[in-house]
Amino acid sequence: MSKKNSDIIHSSANNLMNQFRNGLMKGAGYDTNELKKKPLIAIANSFTEMTAGHSHLDKLGSKVKEGILAEGGEYAEFNVPAPCDGIAMAHDGMRYVLAQRDLIADIVETHVRSQPFDAVVFIAGCDKINPGMMMAMGRLDLPSIYLSAGTGQMNIRNAPAFTSSIDHFDYKDDPAATYETMHCSTCGACEIMGTANTFQCLAEVLGICLPGSGNIPGWHSDKLKAARATGQRVVQMFHEGLNARQFLTQQSLENAARMLMAIGGSTNGILHLPAIAASAGARLTLEHFERATEEMPTLLAISPNGPWGVQDLWMAGGMPAVLKVMQHDIDTSTPTVDGRTLQDVIDGATVLNPRVIPARDNPHRPTGGIAVLRGNLAADGSVVKRAGVKENMLQCKGPAVCFDSEDEALAGLKQGKIKAGDIVVLRYQGPKGGPGMPEMLGFTLALKSAGLAETALVTDGRFSGATSGPCVGHVCPEAADGGLIGLIEDGDMIEIDMLDGRIHADVTDEEIAARREYWQPVVKDVGFGFMDRYRRHVRSASEGAILD
Repeated sequence: MSKKNSDIIHSSANNLMNQFRNGLMKGAGYDTNELKKKPLIAIANSFTEMTAGHSHLDKLGSKVKEGILAEGGEYAEFNVPAPCDGIAMAHDGMRYVLAQRDLIADIVETHVRSQPFDAVVFIAGCDKINPGMMMAMGRLDLPSIYLSAGTGQMNIRNAPAFTSSIDHFDYKDDPAATYETMHCSTCGACEIMGTANTFQCLAEVLGICLPGSGNIPGWHSDKLKAARATGQRVVQMFHEGLNARQFLTQQSLENAARMLMAIGGSTNGILHLPAIAASAGARLTLEHFERATEEMPTLLAISPNGPWGVQDLWMAGGMPAVLKVMQHDIDTSTPTVDGRTLQDVIDGATVLNPRVIPARDNPHRPTGGIAVLRGNLAADGSVVKRAGVKENMLQCKGPAVCFDSEDEALAGLKQGKIKAGDIVVLRYQGPKGGPGMPEMLGFTLALKSAGLAETALVTDGRFSGATSGPCVGHVCPEAADGGLIGLIEDGDMIEIDMLDGRIHADVTDEEIAARREYWQPVVKDVGFGFMDRYRRHVRSASEGAILD
């Protein structure tokens, strides 16, 4: 066996410290003689009792441990925060969720570097935890493998909001529809193509999990089997010298950007994939996503884009089958953690239900799931989940109705200040202005509940993967950085064209210059602590909202 990072525990040049460290390890129940012979594997687990997406990860962790021991390794498990976006929505807690992505990456990186591990298993399930773990994976560049929490089960197939055609159903037809789709009856990630399942799918594209394991439901016995196999495989990877950056490559990340479009994934993917790339020494820009959305169709119609749930995707053959359909659109020579190439995985895959995973020439939508929009209102770009927008709203124009906070917007809606055909401008929600770039799901749901599902929303904040409709987010530059969105006034005409990739405010350059002379940014009170530091160091959404 080659030299291990963990050898420092017992075999450093300082014999006195060796004895001291051996005593500490014995006190924790380790056989230090075994540690000399075996790799020490870290298990970074986001288990928490509070959220459905993570409440079962203690059981998956136990199976990973069994696999590590069976393959001749030792393990040490630790935990990271696991914020639930749903619980944080529509109150001050939402400011802190995206920021925890970078904290999770920092926690894993610093802990693993301080306690010398030889390899890492990353167990995660939900929105910010998945990319945070993947960022840490890229930074550490150790033998690493990801295990998804899997999807849960929701009342998707019985709720009119999802069984009806997206082009004909309106939430006002059934006020209970939204509530009915929120019932999580099992553990696992919310059963939609939100951010959680987007990244559980993309993990297979990146090759960082065992092929076919990403979409296994969290409650299914196959997930336990995959967990044990994951533990075994990470020990083998250590002996084979397979490190994370051999999988998190420029090619695999560009594959992920393209497949984000094909699966109809969350707009948050355009935040997280560049951050993961930066952590692995690669680079993804908005231009990569713009090219992808021009060249890729939206193959899948997974809710909220269509009638299917992620469990339907799993039963139809899962991501290996999706990759088989899309194989000519990606680089299939990239490796996966089980030692095969992506092409090898594709060759063994079968589409079991062509209604859920249709042919390449019969996609849900002919264009990519996410559109990148540019114009004077978003000089550095903005994004919209085009796959979830009705055809008649792909191009729209209307007068602006402006708000500087979600509370203001909700109050304005209640007071009747918003009507059909308006363009709601919700600003100071970006990484700096929020701060923390909160999701706007509370307000988008309120719009739909008020019968205004076809009223467009433009924000420098972001959206949950559950959001559908004409909702444009990630507007850059954000209002706090002096972006035009901060200068828009009620009544200004705004044009959104998702077919041409354009967003434009009908305000002259002279008027913009005049407004800028007296403009002062809204600075929100966050008190003393982390968020004050965060907004001083966070970059724009167009750069992945990473920290300097």
